[in-house]
Amino acid sequence: MPTVYIETYGCQMNVADTELILGQLAAHGYERATAPDAADVILLNTCAIREHAEARVLGRLGELARHKRRRPDVRVGVTGCMAQHLRTRLHAQAPWVDLLVGPDGYRRLPELLGAAARAGDPHLALRLDPDETYAGLPVARDGGVRAWVTAMRGCDRFCTFCIVPYVRGRERSVPGPALVDEVARLAATGVREVVYLGQTVNAYRDGDWDFAELLRRTAAVPGIRRIRFTSPHPSDVSDRMIEAMAECAAVMPQLHLPVQAGSDRVLARMRREYTVGDYETLVDRLRARVPGLALSTDVIVGFPGEDETDFDATESLLRRVRYDSAFLFKYSPRDGTRAFTWQDDVPEAEKARRLERLIALQESISAEVNRALVGREVSVLVEGSARRPEGWMMGKSPQLKTVVFPGPATVGDLVTVQVESATSHTLLGG
Repeated sequence: MPTVYIETYGCQMNVADTELILGQLAAHGYERATAPDAADVILLNTCAIREHAEARVLGRLGELARHKRRRPDVRVGVTGCMAQHLRTRLHAQAPWVDLLVGPDGYRRLPELLGAAARAGDPHLALRLDPDETYAGLPVARDGGVRAWVTAMRGCDRFCTFCIVPYVRGRERSVPGPALVDEVARLAATGVREVVYLGQTVNAYRDGDWDFAELLRRTAAVPGIRRIRFTSPHPSDVSDRMIEAMAECAAVMPQLHLPVQAGSDRVLARMRREYTVGDYETLVDRLRARVPGLALSTDVIVGFPGEDETDFDATESLLRRVRYDSAFLFKYSPRDGTRAFTWQDDVPEAEKARRLERLIALQESISAEVNRALVGREVSVLVEGSARRPEGWMMGKSPQLKTVVFPGPATVGDLVTVQVESATSHTLLGG
């Protein structure tokens, strides 16, 4: 049987797409290889959100060229957002690549690999398909207690810094009954937690089903103990969604709510469609209705035109909201976005300084939030052995905090752990 080796770059949506690719290829006779050395097909499933990820992929393609030189019959492909975004550059810098497949071309991968075996020119599957959801296609998962489930694809928001609508297309939702059936199948295999994915996942809509309805239907699936989702857009958080979070015990009290900036002027330039006041009012509503809610966020520093006053406003927002954790980034211009045409006028050294300040602030806040849990009991979904100490186990709390505690414990069980100490990233139990 032919073998395929795949590397994944990017977020959970890329991980879910890799599982989809592997499932589709397995259904057509491919076996998964654990290393590129002897694989018949080598694929890089890529992200185009940030320049650093693209640079890593280009560097990795240079390393993989040696396999093509030693074994000319091996087929090398780039899939995902970077294939969609950088097709011309990839042709120029990596001419040995056999095929480029965008996020809507995975259904055709077996056909394209067959064609690539017969022809010398790169094969392209880069057309965005407004109807492609991959509903019903096989997915190859590695097992474990958690599964990523793509609820919707694409994005209609067109934030000025973001390339996603251009490389993943417009929003379309997987049919609700198909998602619930998939979750039921996962539960039958031992999955206890599902994470719904979508660029703006709470914009989900399938006929009469909105995102709140999807949450409620999924919460009723026997065997599913926990439901999470990422990433919602603040403007799409409805009262119905908040009520579903509050009323469904399986929906975890944890929410990743990207804010991106704490300045109204910067938010307007980003085209985020809310003000800081709107966002903080939403946070207050969520925390009032969902006790113990853990909040995380995304923040970009150094966006074009961001001055010291704007940055101070973002720093102040972090102090007020007191997120459990945050993903903090320097602005990275993306060719094809509206912001790319603007002057990138914040020097790199200044971006780095602002980023370091926010990281230090958030680390201290995260540590304080976690230390407040010392002495309390938390429910932990056991995921496996901890890296250290030997014999200890690890899992996640309802708030998605990593908990390390003495074993033994059975993977997939819910256990109660008393927190004895905490860092900014981990709770340690006794």
